[in-house]
Formats: sequence, C-alpha cells, structure tokens
Amino acid sequence: MKKSSLLLLSLALLGSCASGPKGDFTVTVKNSLDVNRTDEMVEVPMADLMARIPLVNDEEMYVVCDAQGNELPTQITHDNKLLFPVTVKAHSNAVYTISIGTPEPATPAAFGRHYPERVDDIAWENDLTAYRCYGPALQASGERAFGYDIWVKNTPSLVVEERYANELNPETSEQIAQLRREKRFDEADQLYHSVSYHVDHGNGMDCYKVGPTLGGGAAALLDGDEIVYPYCWASYEIMENGPLRFMVRLTYNPFDYHGETLVETRVISLAKGSQLNCTTVSYSGLSKAAPLAAGIVVHPENPDAYTLAADKGFISYQDLTDNAHADNGEIYVGIVAPWAKDARYLPFAAPEASRRGASGHILAVGTIAPDAAVTYWWGSAWSKAGWQTTDEWNDYLRDFARKVNSPLKVSY
Repeated sequence: MKKSSLLLLSLALLGSCASGPKGDFTVTVKNSLDVNRTDEMVEVPMADLMARIPLVNDEEMYVVCDAQGNELPTQITHDNKLLFPVTVKAHSNAVYTISIGTPEPATPAAFGRHYPERVDDIAWENDLTAYRCYGPALQASGERAFGYDIWVKNTPSLVVEERYANELNPETSEQIAQLRREKRFDEADQLYHSVSYHVDHGNGMDCYKVGPTLGGGAAALLDGDEIVYPYCWASYEIMENGPLRFMVRLTYNPFDYHGETLVETRVISLAKGSQLNCTTVSYSGLSKAAPLAAGIVVHPENPDAYTLAADKGFISYQDLTDNAHADNGEIYVGIVAPWAKDARYLPFAAPEASRRGASGHILAVGTIAPDAAVTYWWGSAWSKAGWQTTDEWNDYLRDFARKVNSPLKVSY
C-alpha cells in the first residue's frame, strides 16, 4: 500500500474522534452494580463543556467518542445538556471523550407527535416499542379512554408515522366506504385490513385494549379503593424529539379531589434502547399528602397472570392482546415505582367489569406530597420481538429497578 493511502486510512479511522485543537473533555462513567449497563443515557451540562472547551460560533459542535474511538450519537436536551448513550460493564468504569468537531448525522431512534387527524392522539416510539395517549377531541366525542395504549413493534425502524398515514388515508377510507355502500363487504374488509394498524403488516401493530381503564401504566390518585381517573390531556408541549429521546409535557383539565381543585401535569420521556417510559407526575392545588397509584389493566382473558413485587420495586402483567385468537402474541407490561410501599390487585365488581371490559387493575401504591413530584417507569415488551417468558420480563424489571436505585455516576 502506498504511503499516501496509509495516511488517508489513518485519517479516516481518526475521523471526527481525533483530538480537537482546543483539547478534550474526558468523562468517566462508573457502574457500581453487578450487571452490565448497555446503551443507557447520560447527560453532561453544556455549561460545563463550554467552561472547558467553549464553542466560538454556531457552526462548531461537540463530538462524543468511546474509548475505542467510535463516535456516539448525541442530542441537546430541553434543559441544555448533552445526551449520549454509554455502555459500562458490571463493577467497571468507562471513559468517553468530548471534543469539538463535526458529528456524523444520527439515525433517529425516538420520535413522536400530535395527531389531530386521529382525535388528538399523541403517539411516540423508540427503536423497541411505541405508545400513545388520548387528547381532547376524543374526550369531546364521549369515548372514555383514560390510560396509555401500547403499540407493539419488532423493528428498530420508526413506524408510527407510516401506520397513521395508512390507517387515515382519505382516499382509501372513501374506497372502503364506497364498497360498503355497494354492499361489497368482503372487499371492504379486505381493503381495510390491508391498511389498518390493528393488523400486523410485518413490523407490529396495535393489539392492546385500553378502554376506560389506566391501560398500560397511567397514574391516578386514590380515594379509598376508588381510582380517581384522569381523562384526556388538555394541552401539551413536546420538549424533545430525538434522535435519542422523546419527551412531552401533558397538562390535564382541573378536577375535584376532596373539595380541592387540582391540575395534573405529566412529563413523559422515552429514550433509545429502553422498554420503559420515564414519567413524572405532579398535582398543583394539593394541600396534603394523598395516595397515588400507577396501574396496569388486567383483562379477563388472563386474569391471574400478574406479579406484585413492591419489595423489588415493580409490578408486571402478561396480556394476551386484543383479538388474541389472531395469533398476536403476548404483551408483557410493567411498572417500576421505587416510591411504592404496596402492590395490590384491585378487582372491578361484576357490572363495572362488564362496562370497562376488564377484570380490574394491578396497582403500585404510594403517596404524593403537596408541591412534590413522583417519578416512575412504565412500558412493555412483545413476545414477537424476542421476549419469551414472564420470568424474562420480570428479570428486566427487577434489574431496571436496581439501576434506578443505583444510577450511573458521571465524573469529569
């Protein structure tokens, strides 16, 4: 090989991870647990970076590299921090270098948006799973849907936009309506199934039943054994939208609780590589501590398939999916709530169970204080995306709870 070729190869290997003329910022990440931590997000305040290696114009950017010189994707957060994924082996440290350079474009691994064309859904996803919650247009229609919906997927590609586009295509909708007007029902059904997001077209689907329940992990205040159900969000703000993390703030309509008028706020985020959303809940107007529960709906098709492990920081449920006879697999649903002091199954009475289409809820129960916020994690996995057993899912939740209680330590 010619010397010039060797020089070009060396420069290519260095790429944007070579030390910059202004020096580097070295970050050490420590994992004190006996489990490996893979693709977990850490944040470094931009102010700390600017103090060490300041950017002098809008064209300069920071580049993050691991110890092997591999460039990592990054994101600037809503509160002006540099977000990037790290991997640290059990009881080990990992070192990362931040320098000034030109980062490679990051492949989006988290995205969400408001879908006014679908009665104000807000839907979001990462490389592993997808979710949605319901908005004011659905509430105005009279439909009662309080909780989070789960959209399963088995591809790292972002698919939610395509699912909505196919389901809501006006030309296809008119063709289906015309076929029904002509009483060509089989053809209408065939066309509908070809575009519906309730059908798996090779990358997953919506096969989870929410109804008037907490769905896949919503939180609510308790009044004795009664759940004070939230309704649909009243306003929203998308705070971050990839490429590594989606974050939205939801504000709900005022409601009465023991004679006080409260307003609930939720901040929900989903990062690349995580099965679980991080959610922080708070209530303005609350004057004294109140019982708070984060819950998962239990369906009659699998009424006993839940795990209550408050001592381990989690609860879980194996859901057989809506329309289970269609071979849609199983959805493993879970909540990690370190603040929960109790976990329980709260059944519906027979008439209510029929109205709600569910047997009851499993709940992680604790308290929330006035002017305080509570953070918990909720989410899912799908049997057609590599998950095989409830034990495997429970192990994930148990380890996740341990990681929450022993966060990675960042020093520099």
